[in-house]
Amino acid sequence: MTAIGIANHVAVRPVTGSATRLRITVRGRRVLAAVTAFPVIVALAAAIIGGGVAVASRDAGAPAGSFETVTVMSGDSLWSIALSVAPNADPRDVVSAIERLNALDGATLAAGQKLAIPAEYTAGH
Repeated sequence: MTAIGIANHVAVRPVTGSATRLRITVRGRRVLAAVTAFPVIVALAAAIIGGGVAVASRDAGAPAGSFETVTVMSGDSLWSIALSVAPNADPRDVVSAIERLNALDGATLAAGQKLAIPAEYTAGH
């Protein structure tokens, strides 16, 4: 083949100033979605985890006489304490009130821990 024959078989494109289209792969879309969603997830987690602490820190504190204190014994749970201090009340309401008053973020208690119990539930004791 001669040089003229080779030139006829090779397609030569002129270089222009047009922009190249960007194509994102499936993996790239997933990474982009994760990077975009990450700050939202972190903000939601902070709001959920720190929500109880933020509410408790805004309060000036419960007024004197609005609660009594109990000491957690080994094996006690919020449910068992709620049943013992307010046997005629709905334990779910009592547990919720104890959690709010003490700014608890979970149901884990330690023996010897002091818990404030709302006076409305300890009036009969």
